[in-house]
Amino acid sequence: RRLVEFDDVDVVVMIETERDHVALPHIIRAANRKTVWEIHREIRAVQAKPARSEQARGITALAPYVPGFIRDVFYWAFRQNPRWLKARAGTVVVTSVGLFGQGAGWGLTFLPFHTLGLTIGGIAEKPGVVEGRIAIREYLSLTLSFDHDIVDGAPAARFTQQLKELLEQGYGLYSQGGEVGVDVIECSHAHD
Repeated sequence: RRLVEFDDVDVVVMIETERDHVALPHIIRAANRKTVWEIHREIRAVQAKPARSEQARGITALAPYVPGFIRDVFYWAFRQNPRWLKARAGTVVVTSVGLFGQGAGWGLTFLPFHTLGLTIGGIAEKPGVVEGRIAIREYLSLTLSFDHDIVDGAPAARFTQQLKELLEQGYGLYSQGGEVGVDVIECSHAHD
């Protein structure tokens, strides 16, 4: 019955460590303090050696073998202690549904524990207006899901717009001294 705010954003991502196996959840700690390249290297390191991930060990590794009613007790306990939840499940979840397909793709993130979920869809070519002309551009589909018990619609919409603008500018991406940009991002805003 209280709002708890954290200074750091811990992002949960699903990492495929072996082809055709269940993905490993990994928490990128303090992602808001890391560069895109530091996050990229961390993900690649977990792919190469999954045992480096704290989620590959301990209670998380046992979760698939625990009966549902016992997991429900843990879920209840998570909701009662935000600091424990952050330590075990992060604060934001990111997933990808468009990794192997082409064309637009949208998804809804189920948010039993997280305030924000980002679903990365596919990339599709569509006509768009570029410098007063119609041209074919690539569009990336993103879905942002918010827990509206915690985040009001107006701040969520402003966050969505700011994220879109930053992604379109290629914020934080540098290659060989030149900035890498992104053409267009389509964002949708889902309610939980």
